[in-house]
Amino acid sequence: MKPFSAMPIVMLLAASGAATAQSNITIYGIADAGIVSERGGAAGNVTKVSSGVASASRLGFKGSEELGAGVSALFVLEAGISIDTGALASSTQAFNRQSFVGLASKDAGSLTVGRQYTLTYNALGQVGDPFGSGLSGSAKNLFPVAGANLRANNSIIYTTPVKNGFSAGLLYSLGETAGDSQAGSQYNVSINYAKGPVNARLAHNHRNNDSATLTGTDSGRNTLFVANVDFKVVKVFFAYSNDKGLNSAPLNNATPLPYGKVFRPSLRGDDTLVGVTVPVGPAGTIMTSYIRKNDKTAPNQDAAQYAVGYVHALSKRTSAYTSYGMIDNRNGAGYTVGNNAETGSGDRAFNIGLRHTF
Repeated sequence: MKPFSAMPIVMLLAASGAATAQSNITIYGIADAGIVSERGGAAGNVTKVSSGVASASRLGFKGSEELGAGVSALFVLEAGISIDTGALASSTQAFNRQSFVGLASKDAGSLTVGRQYTLTYNALGQVGDPFGSGLSGSAKNLFPVAGANLRANNSIIYTTPVKNGFSAGLLYSLGETAGDSQAGSQYNVSINYAKGPVNARLAHNHRNNDSATLTGTDSGRNTLFVANVDFKVVKVFFAYSNDKGLNSAPLNNATPLPYGKVFRPSLRGDDTLVGVTVPVGPAGTIMTSYIRKNDKTAPNQDAAQYAVGYVHALSKRTSAYTSYGMIDNRNGAGYTVGNNAETGSGDRAFNIGLRHTF
């Protein structure tokens, strides 16, 4: 891999000059809670109140400061909140969802450093998944976007400006392993297009699995293509991921598994999604998707997910939702039906709830 170029940093700093600053800070968040009913889990059927079913509940702070010449400094600090208990979603990280600082320029693009979403995860959730990574139809249930494939610590992201609908992104995450600068590192690139009714992204992720005590391990590699086309009366979604190597398909849920069976993550396979959203009147949206996970290793532990949902906007900031999803596990596979914030315990789940953004 070529060394990470410092040119974008130089361009941004050179353009900033020494102008008088204008700054602003915004407090924002999502309060989402619902009733979740899960079936088929190892511990039996479960009905519970859950937080973050459609969109993970959160409290965030973001701000920017104008530095002059079209350049701004920016930051984001975002913590997950469990609405059902009032607790922080993480007991070890104050801002477990996002924490980064950077520079942005209309002409030179943006450069951010910290804990950030991977480009692959953003592509799937923002473009390829009609459920937007939430509800019981979340593509996270089968697509390989768990752990470091979802958020990357110690990451540097450069995003180009948009030109004629095209843009690109580059992420590099430092492994910070003593004595080996490559161990535990990760890089992620994406090419994006959004213009008119078409939105598409192509992303590739490469994860080095070496550690301080283990070297020479196989790397994890994912190549993802996602797209959606808005025909007004219906929006059509497609996603395809090719996964190879160790940790190329990290499990969204390790335990408990449906039927109480333990299985290993696939080392080679692919994932395919097709789905649609259909507007219903001025405030409603029906969504549905089908996902097939094709395990190409000897155990052939395939799975298929079927899901349907409905979201109704009660206002600009508040919506009610409901959904149902089920996974057909094959040959000992044990994938679970989760939602945005939870991994789920069974192979079927029903959700109903309320989401408010501020």
